[in-house]
Amino acid sequence: MPIHGPARAAIAANGAIIVTRTLDEAIALSERMAPEHVVCDSAAVAARLTRAGTVFVGPDSAQASGDYITGSNHVLPTSGAARGRGGLTAADFVRVTTIQTLSRAGLKAVAPHAIALAQAEGLRGHAASIRIRVS
Repeated sequence: MPIHGPARAAIAANGAIIVTRTLDEAIALSERMAPEHVVCDSAAVAARLTRAGTVFVGPDSAQASGDYITGSNHVLPTSGAARGRGGLTAADFVRVTTIQTLSRAGLKAVAPHAIALAQAEGLRGHAASIRIRVS
């Protein structure tokens, strides 16, 4: 099948075919590249692909269906960004707030560690803010 449209230019500029000797090598390469999309043959392989924007399993799982119908959306991490996160989900629109409460005894217990970390980062004011509270 001839390639037309934007895909032709993209393949010409960035396309490659990489042949691995084993499935394990292919999975390791995929994990290292952290691609936007991965296509595999089985759920067992999909479970091993943890660094991809989305994984399509089986011959009928067309990537285009994920872009428009079966996926949550078409916003997926590119350029290896899947090392740190997957695609956009409904959770990205939920505001999360953490609330932290320490007792005096609790602060005293963690103070030496927090002060050491603040000093290691060169944040003397952070270290002082704890030191003042526990002295």
